Amino acid sequence: MNWSEIRIHTTNEAVEPISNIMHESGASGVVIEDPVDLIKERDSFFGEVYELNPDEYPKEGVYLKAYLPVNSSLDETVDEIRQAVNRLRLYDIDLGRNEITLNEIDEEDWSTAWKKYYKPVKVSEKITIIPTWEEYERAATDEVVIELDPGMAFGTGTHPTTMLSIQAIEQYITKNDFAIDVGSGSGVLSIACVLLGAKEVHAFDLDDVAVKSTQMNTRLNQIADNVIPKQNNLLDRVDMQADIIVSNILAEIIVTFIADAWKNLKPDGIFITSGIIQAKKQMVNDELEQAGFRIVAINELEDWVSIVAQKTQEKSGA
Repeated sequence: MNWSEIRIHTTNEAVEPISNIMHESGASGVVIEDPVDLIKERDSFFGEVYELNPDEYPKEGVYLKAYLPVNSSLDETVDEIRQAVNRLRLYDIDLGRNEITLNEIDEEDWSTAWKKYYKPVKVSEKITIIPTWEEYERAATDEVVIELDPGMAFGTGTHPTTMLSIQAIEQYITKNDFAIDVGSGSGVLSIACVLLGAKEVHAFDLDDVAVKSTQMNTRLNQIADNVIPKQNNLLDRVDMQADIIVSNILAEIIVTFIADAWKNLKPDGIFITSGIIQAKKQMVNDELEQAGFRIVAINELEDWVSIVAQKTQEKSGA
């Protein structure tokens, strides 16, 4: 089978929502080419980037590449992607150049070339994420290894928003916690919760492909009994009492379910939010405080922000 590589020249802010659009449209694998990766120091805490060719990177902005099978519906699929990406402007997301190009490649080139982007990456003090095809030996006895299959994943764990989320989970989760993952994608945050001590995680995502990806990756990490994936729109009609809620999605989406997160947390429960660009940090911060949360920590990595909030007491009149 031949594949069509669809490349969108966009901004870092738009990477995650466009990646979601790609997967919802049937993309098999997504690659992010950010020129910042060419100059980063990554040989210590965050692992290494291998075999990167500067000629493949834009001078400004980000290339987002996805792979679609060449068939009779390709043109229609590309048009649907273009329309969905343009609708992101309704959320005040900067799309940058928003240029789309197509390039046809054969099966063998596709199945091997994109693997150069995925190598073992240390994302926190304890957790290292590795692709399924890589051999890896733990560097320390307490190191926690997460295996992911990026071919179906909604994130490989190497994006700053995911790193921030996992670092916060590592700091605030405790043994036998009950957790909720809102917008689970590949399931990487759910997996991190369990491997760091959570007893049970309910993983919600609106996209059925994401639910299946979470199921696959939890089985891969031998924790399928501890993670319950379900197709659901955020926390709609969810009624639980969790110790911790994690969510790595757009800031504009986070603010729509803050009240539901409050209702589904135990007193003193922790709400970890990520996927927030610098320009939206204050908006999320203010909405959390207005709902009654106490801001515990604000952490930043590159242009991204995560906010850790705590439900310290019931709101007056609740």
